[in-house]
Amino acid sequence: MNSWIKRDLKVNWHPYTQMKDLETDPPIVIDRTRGIKLYDENNNYYYDTISSWWCNIHGHNHPALKKAMKKQLDRFEHVMFAGFTHSPAIELSEKLLALAPGKLSRVFYSDNGSTAVETAMKMSYQFRCNLGQSGKKYFVSLDQGYHGDTLGTMGLSGVDQFHDVFTPIVKPSFKIPTPYCYRCPYKKTYPTCKLSCADAFEQLLEKKSESITAVVIEPLILGAAGMIIYPPAYLKRIADLAHRYDVHLIIDEVATGFGRTGKMFSCEYIKNIKPDFICLSKGITSGYLPLAATLTTEKIYRTFYADFDKNKTLYHGHTYTANPLGCAAALASLEVFEKEQTLAHVNELAPWFHAELDQFRDLPHVGDVRHLGFVGVLELVADKQTKAPFPTAKRVGKEIYRRGLEYHLLLRPLGDILYFYLPLCTSRKELQTILNSTYKVLRCTLNE
Repeated sequence: MNSWIKRDLKVNWHPYTQMKDLETDPPIVIDRTRGIKLYDENNNYYYDTISSWWCNIHGHNHPALKKAMKKQLDRFEHVMFAGFTHSPAIELSEKLLALAPGKLSRVFYSDNGSTAVETAMKMSYQFRCNLGQSGKKYFVSLDQGYHGDTLGTMGLSGVDQFHDVFTPIVKPSFKIPTPYCYRCPYKKTYPTCKLSCADAFEQLLEKKSESITAVVIEPLILGAAGMIIYPPAYLKRIADLAHRYDVHLIIDEVATGFGRTGKMFSCEYIKNIKPDFICLSKGITSGYLPLAATLTTEKIYRTFYADFDKNKTLYHGHTYTANPLGCAAALASLEVFEKEQTLAHVNELAPWFHAELDQFRDLPHVGDVRHLGFVGVLELVADKQTKAPFPTAKRVGKEIYRRGLEYHLLLRPLGDILYFYLPLCTSRKELQTILNSTYKVLRCTLNE
């Protein structure tokens, strides 16, 4: 074990990691990056197939983003955003609002996905209070959704292994069934199911809409739940019901925004969708700096706009709100989208990518293949007929991760869900190499 790893294990606590595992599988010391590859200190390389936790868009060490950040650094690095402003934040807000669907007109900056969602939650509830509707204080979310790890967002989430231990200190939301077509709780098939899983939301609203302020949902892809991809028609029905019953629609685009699905925002698959809030982070700066944004409507904003003594101020903020370096990186990222025609590249390559993924269906332990844009998912099962998962103790995902490194791949399955969340700059040649190597990894790991 080299000195860097020894020093790391002596002082650091890594996220989503059982630290005892690192005694036998120590962390890899990354020395440099370029494009979609990570290089360790021994010059071994690994394809970053998950965009360094879903945030990298244009590849590592992109010259345009580095140049923009350096230019801003020569001006100033940070200033508080209370009582002050700056051009990068103003320009970025203008661009985000121009790109976003619906009638969004205001941007509130924070620094990560959890805080972007929590900001929307607080705005939604205080909006009700500002109108004398303090009884509308509950939220609705999917029973396998995930929206972050702060106290408020944990109440929305349904991924038990992340949050079970914190149940006593979290305020839960109303949960509705997840549209998980491969494992439909109603044993039905889309589209003949007629979206039965959405009926529960309508029934809940019929009984309790007077006490519900908002529904929070990841559009089309539920990330941490296992990259569950659901039909756009489901999101449309949820949106329609929310508006019918005066419930805010909070769209959590933290993981799905900025081109992942072939559109700038995933909710754009719904024509004329009108979210009350859109929450952004991760890809907003292409992973170069932490930044998040909560977009909302003028209607919501105006209920806070009052004389000071009315006590309607939103008392919420972050030290690094609208950090100028982060805003500069985000602006540069949006410029790269235009100059490199990023969305056109994704949509050109996606059909071929999906067809290549579908060939994995022939493997004995691949139960389901799903894809959308540059996101691809292989759900691994112990038995294809019963869809029975592998025993947890077998730790199939961990074995795939280990084997992947031997084939120069960074694969980090969610349990038995092997997925690709590729940087959008990935070329067809690189993607072919990644898929060929992944096929070998599965054959070796699962003895197929």
